[in-house]
Amino acid sequence: MKKRLIAALAIPALVLSGCSTLPNNSDPHILRSFSPQPEVDPAVGPTPGQEADLLVREFYSAAAIPSSDYGAARSFLSPEAAQNWDPEESTRIVDLIELTSQNTTRSDQRAFTVRGSVIGSIASGGSYVPENSGYETTIRMEQVDDEWRITDLPDGVVFERTELRNHYQPLPVYFYRQTGGVLVTDRRWLFGSQNSLDAQLITLLLAGPSSHLAPATTNVVPDDAAFLGIENGVYNFAGMQNMSPEDRLRFAAELVWTLSYAGIQEPYTVTADGAPLVENLETMTTDDFAEYNPRVASNSVAPLYALHEGDILQVSANAAEPVAGGLGDGGNIESADITADGVIAAVRREGDESRFIFGDIEGDIEEGLSAETISRPTFENAGQSAWTVVDGDEVMRVVRSPQTGELTTTRVITTDLDSIEGEISVIRLSNSGAQAAMIIGGEVYIGVVERERSGDFRLTNIYNPASELGGTALSLDWQADGSLVVGTSTQEAPVWRVEQDGSSVSTLPSGNITIPVVSIAASPSTLYITDYHAMLQLPVETESTYWREVPSMQGMRSAPIVAN
Repeated sequence: MKKRLIAALAIPALVLSGCSTLPNNSDPHILRSFSPQPEVDPAVGPTPGQEADLLVREFYSAAAIPSSDYGAARSFLSPEAAQNWDPEESTRIVDLIELTSQNTTRSDQRAFTVRGSVIGSIASGGSYVPENSGYETTIRMEQVDDEWRITDLPDGVVFERTELRNHYQPLPVYFYRQTGGVLVTDRRWLFGSQNSLDAQLITLLLAGPSSHLAPATTNVVPDDAAFLGIENGVYNFAGMQNMSPEDRLRFAAELVWTLSYAGIQEPYTVTADGAPLVENLETMTTDDFAEYNPRVASNSVAPLYALHEGDILQVSANAAEPVAGGLGDGGNIESADITADGVIAAVRREGDESRFIFGDIEGDIEEGLSAETISRPTFENAGQSAWTVVDGDEVMRVVRSPQTGELTTTRVITTDLDSIEGEISVIRLSNSGAQAAMIIGGEVYIGVVERERSGDFRLTNIYNPASELGGTALSLDWQADGSLVVGTSTQEAPVWRVEQDGSSVSTLPSGNITIPVVSIAASPSTLYITDYHAMLQLPVETESTYWREVPSMQGMRSAPIVAN
């Protein structure tokens, strides 16, 4: 159930008309200002005497502006069409708008075929949904008072990806992972000015997670909770009197981190039912909820390891030394993942088969399942559970008992993958553990991790966020901001950044990379890859187009392992 939203019209401090999510088909949950709003944005409208084709193009640009019930876009329509057009029927994003003239019998009429490739749509609450389909429709026009106006068009909104970037900004709204106290990023696209972002984000927070991410999350706020508005800089809520102190604290963490990553200046003063939301916290900052930080600071240093000729090496600025024990000198490790606490999940070659092992990197190691092939393991957030893929099609979850070290293996339900052709060559869990990124048949897919009431884990809501890669993906990893970095077999674009919602795919510097990029790892501050020749690194914050060989790994082609 959607949370109730009370628009406090009597509170002058609540000024929200400049910001909204993209349109949706759900009940409206956008706070409105108490002050009168203009019918049309005066900065956007038809140019007098404009040619018909140019007016159509400007209409599609104006369609990206939802202010005043799409008043800017309606100004390009005839009065009757403006009244009948329903822009909220759907919102589709295309790569480019293409226009082709049609023959008409009258000089005061025009018609155009409009085409484009749909790359995404906007769901309820501003969530981006990647798509890959065609768009084609007919736009009819007539002259109204000697000016061209659109008289016939389909319902819904269509605009180019450049308009999405020009008018909207992606911001995270945070909810808790279904199985623990970890915050999960729910990326939303918001329109408008910075002045009204806080109220809109709070609206979305109370409305709950997007339908796509909902299976992996839980909501701590009761259904009858309401946002009353902002008065003298104080965020006021109601309907939270029955929340436990623990849930109030958890909601406060969601709120503080959501506002902070949107650039809303702290501290925050928050009340619920007339009292501080959290007892003894009159004002709140991110320091009060540091343990819930959904991102790792970009200046933090994650330990670096490398897999070289079957051995695990610990890499420092000046040296690369084998780890103690059999993992550093056995020569039979095929792949591994390591936590910041030194827990390792690895695959060891034993004759004609591979063996999954789990333990402390310089301590006791337990043996687990065996198979013909086992993919590189990937850890859940807590570091006591890891996932892997057996023989290219079975996703397995391995749990180590903290008391005995004994391993328990269960199969992850993957029926939603049945329609996708190809073997799963790579699987990587997100930092929160709420999503899993995979490479299947060279394509990148992301699935949501759901834990069912039976305790079984399921991969659901599978989507391809990067169809542009065209089946060339070889390696991938999650970055601290929730995006993916992907290595490919394409020399023109060997490394890509992929936004987790599929809204953007962009190439990264490739000046001296030689394909294939067979391994990739991301720390908060540095990207590491293995190309045809060496193990290379590139700072996350850099303008350089060249990757440097990791100093202590020169001459040693190895696979990087970042212990996040």
